[in-house]
Amino acid sequence: MPEQTGTEESVRRAFRGQGKACDELGSPFMARLCRLAAERLDGESAVGSRVLGWEGNPRPEADSVPLRLFGALHALVLLRRDHRLTSCYPPNVIDDETLWAACDAAFRKHADFILERLSSAPQTNEVRRSGALLAGFLTVARTFGKPLVLSEVGASAGLNLHWDRYGYDLSSSQWGDMESGVIISPQWSGEALPVGSVEIVRRAGCDINPLDPASEENRLRLLSYIWADQPDRLERTRNAFAIAAAHGNLVERSDAVDWLKQRLAHPFPGAVHVVYHSVAWQYLPESAQQEGEAQIATAGRAATADAPLAWLQMEADGLKPGAALSLQTWPDGEKHLIGRADFHGRWIEWIGLPKG
Repeated sequence: MPEQTGTEESVRRAFRGQGKACDELGSPFMARLCRLAAERLDGESAVGSRVLGWEGNPRPEADSVPLRLFGALHALVLLRRDHRLTSCYPPNVIDDETLWAACDAAFRKHADFILERLSSAPQTNEVRRSGALLAGFLTVARTFGKPLVLSEVGASAGLNLHWDRYGYDLSSSQWGDMESGVIISPQWSGEALPVGSVEIVRRAGCDINPLDPASEENRLRLLSYIWADQPDRLERTRNAFAIAAAHGNLVERSDAVDWLKQRLAHPFPGAVHVVYHSVAWQYLPESAQQEGEAQIATAGRAATADAPLAWLQMEADGLKPGAALSLQTWPDGEKHLIGRADFHGRWIEWIGLPKG
């Protein structure tokens, strides 16, 4: 029987589920906040009432109510608007009573700010996912021996459009600019990285709500959804903002289906067109997913040896651990599982293309 949404218990269950995920993704502080909210959040404040009476699906894979709420609190900390709350955030260590009292006080003191933030879906741009995507891009470049045209769906601030401007330390191999402000060093297992040079001739992305990497307000929004006890993620993202801002805003405000239709309308002779996304496709409505898949398949049938097409995905597939890395290329149309990766890019299990 499907779980009911729009009930207080469904909201508390969403906080418990998010807490478990935060534990698995290495954020004990966020896990602790989620558990406290599941147990102690009440409807006596406007914020508590709005959250517990959420109309819709509060779960992480839907409306992500826990991340909306704690993203708002983290924004207050980053803005230094609430000294009491800030004193309870990492690296400070405090007890549960003090932490929850500070959160509850913030719900009341900053109700307008938090309620406004609750109206918007969380937005992230996890730069470490470029480590997993890199192996896919290098595979495409080696397979076709051509420069790449990049098209990212759900690109947010476009940080993963600049993956070739980062440095990668992958067990026994390195790739990219090791002097970059962004160094990505996931735990690597499986086949060796298919190292080689890559030329990118064009790059662009789309998002329903793109964030300008040069905007302080937009930077704050994205940073607020990074968990406060993961300072390495915060620093890496700040450095990636600087790199992206130096190359202009490459992300268009557009519906994914409309943008793909336009982007796939014409081939790119002499280059491989790579459509890619990471933990973004699942947030499209099912009808949009089907239409997007149909558009890509249609463009694939029109692909040629001179203008091939590749579809690189890092998305949840219902299996564990982590997300599936898959690659489909045309004109042959073959699709392969080429690896798995942690949702935050902390580890990569690389399979690669079948040999022979």
